[in-house]
Amino acid sequence: MRKSKCTMSIPAIIESFKNGMSSNEIAILANVSSRYINMVLQKHNVDRQPHSSWLRKYSVNEDYFKTWSPTMAYVLGFFAADGFLPNDIQIISFSQKDPKILEDIRNELQSTHPIKTNPRTGVHLLNISSKIMKEDLIHLHGMIPKKSTTLEFPYVPEGYLSHFVRGYFDGDGSINFEKRTVSFVGGSLKFMEQLKKRLEFYSFEPFIVSKEKYHRLFLSGRKTVCNFGNWIYRDKNLYLLRKHLEFNKEKLLPEQLNDRPIKITKAAVEARKAKLLDNYKLKADLTEACKSVNIQIQTFHRWLNNDEDFKLRFNSIDVENHIIK
Repeated sequence: MRKSKCTMSIPAIIESFKNGMSSNEIAILANVSSRYINMVLQKHNVDRQPHSSWLRKYSVNEDYFKTWSPTMAYVLGFFAADGFLPNDIQIISFSQKDPKILEDIRNELQSTHPIKTNPRTGVHLLNISSKIMKEDLIHLHGMIPKKSTTLEFPYVPEGYLSHFVRGYFDGDGSINFEKRTVSFVGGSLKFMEQLKKRLEFYSFEPFIVSKEKYHRLFLSGRKTVCNFGNWIYRDKNLYLLRKHLEFNKEKLLPEQLNDRPIKITKAAVEARKAKLLDNYKLKADLTEACKSVNIQIQTFHRWLNNDEDFKLRFNSIDVENHIIK
């Protein structure tokens, strides 16, 4: 039964072990228990040196997550996106396709732990053994094992919010400069809704589009994207260079820019529907909601007639607002 769940081949497991990964690290990557990994190694007569000492080989600043700083806020945001807490071992884990940012985070944590590479996916992994750091992430910052669908937005002091958002953006965000959009993706709707509220405070007008198990938060418009980039990279410390360079393609100043209506694509229409519903829920004014996404009332009625899901969501909000049509 366990074997069928394994996401790594037996040759890959053996190769990873011979390259210095522990049974626990391989188990995390392969989605099985360390006991199963040890059984595979024993069955194939792999010479096993004691790995219990690997936990003591490396050093790290175990109190790192106890004190707020701009860099700590970034690392926490990055962990919220691309971090992992195993249930049964005292490890915190960061993963990324870009090894440079993991090297920067490792240096920031004053860690000597190695960065390993999953031979199956090419994803780089930084595993840090520390019970103290794991408990701080859980008890001080609300990080939890299997957090992808249940994570809530942690408490972040206002002065560190842009750094936290930059870290989360580097983990689970993207920018499309040509289409003038920034997006975040995640499995926790609650986290996205709370992020949306924090960004609204800065007048970014984000909106969320949910599809099956994933939720995307969008910012759109040339001026909006420019202002967002200026905000998250102000007083920057750690950051992914390739994403920063995308924002630097903008050559005009914010005051020279204007946002334009969203292009009419399937994804954009869904985004506009979501934004209309958000506005209607907030103000209970259909005319104002239509204006917020630059559509005529006839377009709204066409959406209502042709999109059953949109109709259900609108009617649900209508009931909440106690408006009888």
